[in-house]
Amino acid sequence: MTLHSSAPIGVFDSGLGGLTVLRELQKHVPERHYLYLGDNARCPYGTKGADTIRRYALECAHFLMHHGVGALVVACNTASAIAYSALVKECSLPIVSTIDPAVRAALKATKNNRIAVLCTNATCASGVYEAALRSVRGDVDVVTQPCPLFVPLVEAGMLSGEIVEKVIELYLADIRRRGVDTVILGCTHYPLLVESIRAFLGEGVAIVECGTEIAREIRALVGPAPVVRVTREDKYFVTDEVGQFNSLATTVLGSDGIQATKVDSLTFAEYLPQTIAS
Repeated sequence: MTLHSSAPIGVFDSGLGGLTVLRELQKHVPERHYLYLGDNARCPYGTKGADTIRRYALECAHFLMHHGVGALVVACNTASAIAYSALVKECSLPIVSTIDPAVRAALKATKNNRIAVLCTNATCASGVYEAALRSVRGDVDVVTQPCPLFVPLVEAGMLSGEIVEKVIELYLADIRRRGVDTVILGCTHYPLLVESIRAFLGEGVAIVECGTEIAREIRALVGPAPVVRVTREDKYFVTDEVGQFNSLATTVLGSDGIQATKVDSLTFAEYLPQTIAS
């Protein structure tokens, strides 16, 4: 599928983490405009059941489609793992998720064939990363580690410090002992902790973030980059606290004056087609 129109690109996540993907999109596909939805009222998705995650993802997608986007980026690993098939079935737009881009990058990076995936409980339970990695390379040694406290830390703006270091040690000590040489950050919140993660694992471990690879896929969809100067006209929506989002988005994106609009997730079902809503 090729995205020919000049419609904005929709990006959604359970909260702040998808900003790490949006940052790469703005960098690598700067001529396009973006509509970002952070569903922070219902964050985290990773502790929810599969049916709930699918419903949330479909609601977010149709909210953005109602606002005229021409493509969707599922900037949430949990939604990508659980809801991607439903999104493809129900949404007649190009859709890019997080899983395959991260898998390709990890298999390219590893030297000893030992890859760890840091993810939410729901992504871990889905087995999607192990399946995707082994579908390409059957003998790859995959360690999957749920890190449920990472998302609340990021959403609270706690990106470094003693508490963060203790939580990282709790989750990653065994991964360091096992000699893993490549780690997939299987949640888009986790790149906001990347410096602390890298400090614990050491410089010899490759850390894979999906944002750059997703941006390459969108670049291929929209075609060659024009030589133009762009005035950013991106729009931001959140379903809960606006102030915390504006503050962290300003830091992550390096842009001043970000002002998100609060929307009520309780109304999202209104955007679903009747066949889904019923």
